[in-house]
Amino acid sequence: MNQEVYDQLKQRADNASAIGGTLKFVVDDTVIFIDGTGDENQISTDDKEADCSITVSREVLEKLRDGDLNPMMAVMGGQVKIAGDMGLAMKVQSLLS
Repeated sequence: MNQEVYDQLKQRADNASAIGGTLKFVVDDTVIFIDGTGDENQISTDDKEADCSITVSREVLEKLRDGDLNPMMAVMGGQVKIAGDMGLAMKVQSLLS
């Protein structure tokens, strides 16, 4: 479990508006599940089905977070894999910035 990645995403998810769906991050071997279907985002390490799944390495996630990598270029270059609801994927920016 990558506690630092989990803690950073949890802090951002707690401070962001509910995303309106479920989102699963797979960062290396760590799963982070965000349920934003209610009034606020709930975050856990449950490996459940989600409306949108994003698979990324910790290294790429840190570059995205730090602004060293353009999210669109990361997706186009295959460094970030997205499955499911693309509209929900677009809301991830608010969780990373």
